[in-house]
Amino acid sequence: MSSRRHFVKSTAILSSLALINQSFTPLEELTKSKLKAKRLKAGDTIAITSPAGAVWDEAQVEKFSTILKGFGFNVVLGNTLKLKTGYFAGTDEERAKELNDLFANKNVKGIFCMKGGWGCARILDLLNYKTISQNPKVLIGFSDITTLLNAIYAKTGLVTFHGPVGNSGWNDWTSSVFKSVVMNGEQTNFPIGPNEEDKIVTINKGTATGTLVGGNLTVISSLIGSGYLPDWKGKILFLEETKEEPYRIDRMLTQLKLNGAFKQLNGIAFGKFVKCEAEEPQKAFTFMQVFEQHFKTLPIPVFYGLMTGHIENKLTLPVGAEVSINADTGILKLNEAAVL
Repeated sequence: MSSRRHFVKSTAILSSLALINQSFTPLEELTKSKLKAKRLKAGDTIAITSPAGAVWDEAQVEKFSTILKGFGFNVVLGNTLKLKTGYFAGTDEERAKELNDLFANKNVKGIFCMKGGWGCARILDLLNYKTISQNPKVLIGFSDITTLLNAIYAKTGLVTFHGPVGNSGWNDWTSSVFKSVVMNGEQTNFPIGPNEEDKIVTINKGTATGTLVGGNLTVISSLIGSGYLPDWKGKILFLEETKEEPYRIDRMLTQLKLNGAFKQLNGIAFGKFVKCEAEEPQKAFTFMQVFEQHFKTLPIPVFYGLMTGHIENKLTLPVGAEVSINADTGILKLNEAAVL
């Protein structure tokens, strides 16, 4: 009898805990509205940080600072730019603390990432998403920074920016798009590349609208099941990649397919896949053939050639903003201002 009373009492406690858990709403479910940062302007203070890989050439930091000062920004440098812990720019705790502190700092209006590499996923559970949601500001980067862009959007609703990092090119073409999106708040028609080889390949014709998400394919596929990706429903997905053979691209796309992503998307825009040829082409597919195998039967528009990725001329693409794509022409249009 005593053991039965203990069982009933324990069951009652567990039932109460279950009700408490059901009443607790995770942060991502509390977020109903989209958050936008204020547009950057000359005179704003921005910070450079390295939330992933260590910076081995400090001359690149000085060069990047000069570029950003050319936009009229006041530049502050994060401690992570000098820290080296293996291949990381400091420990996970140091990199996460710097990012949390920069979001909390009312004087800092924008956060620019120095480089990618690897490491952003290791700090996702150390970030203060409540602080981030209460202090919306521009966050920009690409490659491994894909992790932060999509996770922060998923957890807070903040529109983030897939664009150049400090050790990538900031030529006139790249800078003009950045200014249009982040400083002027324009509803940009993102341009096709300026070079003859910047051709659009239509895989599936058509047009679509939706919320833009995406970035580096390897990074996106590695986050599946983590809880740090946006849902796929009604999204326009953009993907880019470098130095991955077609069979690896195939494997990652298959992972997305098995996760149910492709059935929920409104459209797909592939950026540049650089140095992604097979070592033994006579024994392999090309990555374009892999794309066709995965997407030709889908009833959504798909094209290749968006100017994003590990290339010289890069777009600044707002993750979380509403866009339209035309797969016949390769045009991606921003349907709303990405900043306030």
